[in-house]
Amino acid sequence: MSADLPHADRVLCPGGPMLLRGDHVVVDADGVPHQTTRPVIAVCRCGRSARQPWCDGTHKVLPAADRPA
Repeated sequence: MSADLPHADRVLCPGGPMLLRGDHVVVDADGVPHQTTRPVIAVCRCGRSARQPWCDGTHKVLPAADRPA
């Protein structure tokens, strides 16, 4: 990808996480803010990750009906 092309800074992966590119602050269910520290980070959308608010891949083992749209 060319450096002069714009990037989406949020991408919803069907059945999986939300990918964030760049600097973001993610607030978890307890109201605790988390500053992103990587160029791209995956945020859980299924609600079952053991590493909330980050995705740990748990969505891959869920039945399709329980995965995020």
